[in-house]
Amino acid sequence: MNAPLNTRSPDLAWRELHEQATAPYKASGNFGWHFARGKLGHDPAFRGIVSRGLIGSARARMLDIGSGQSLFANVLHTAAHLQRQGRWPAEWPPLPAPAQYTGIELMPRDVARAQAAVGHIQPAPRLVCGNMCTADLPACDVVVILDVLHYVDHAAQEAVLARVREALLRGAAQRPADVPGRLLLRVGDAASRRGFAISQWVDRTVTRIRGHKVSPTWGRTLDQWLALLLRMGFAVQPIPMSEGTPFANVLLVADAQAEAGA
Repeated sequence: MNAPLNTRSPDLAWRELHEQATAPYKASGNFGWHFARGKLGHDPAFRGIVSRGLIGSARARMLDIGSGQSLFANVLHTAAHLQRQGRWPAEWPPLPAPAQYTGIELMPRDVARAQAAVGHIQPAPRLVCGNMCTADLPACDVVVILDVLHYVDHAAQEAVLARVREALLRGAAQRPADVPGRLLLRVGDAASRRGFAISQWVDRTVTRIRGHKVSPTWGRTLDQWLALLLRMGFAVQPIPMSEGTPFANVLLVADAQAEAGA
């Protein structure tokens, strides 16, 4: 029998979400399935974002930049199912149900694996094989960028962030007035030299395992990231996101601020 909503253990709910959200990747082959299980099981960002309610039920339109296998599409779909069935922990804020997901990914192999694993989701996710620096960014409510912005140089980083802010502001008309567009940006803190070096090494290793060419990276210290986002019109809250890992990762929760008089 399903546990009532107010007594359901977060750990139990996460195990169920993990199983259901990764099962569709069996259709993409053994690599895609095992990679999805490992990513969702060991990357603290996914559970951290879900359990803290950082998306919010009013932010239905997600843009996932550097989306890989579009794991967030299946996380949102599974969360909506658990909420409808009353199997969502009372400690966790609700996620949008249903969500509208757009993923932008540079690597065709990852897009192909994602396409094989999201066909059951409605509304149908939109998957784009393209470069985050040039791809069209639709009006949206929440943008997720995990560990990919440092693969372009500093000027390109600023250009991407400016376009992200503009896409979030364009989405304001379809959100409640008190719900700002939100960027969830995970970065490495270059001031933590050991943790940053380890995270860079792991990034390069995983990139090779996924069959992709390793690119150079352009890091910043946490203070530099915060100053940049503030200058570009975001209100920012940093959240450490390295629990259980040797990395120096920080999740920046950045809400897009409309210009005065806009």
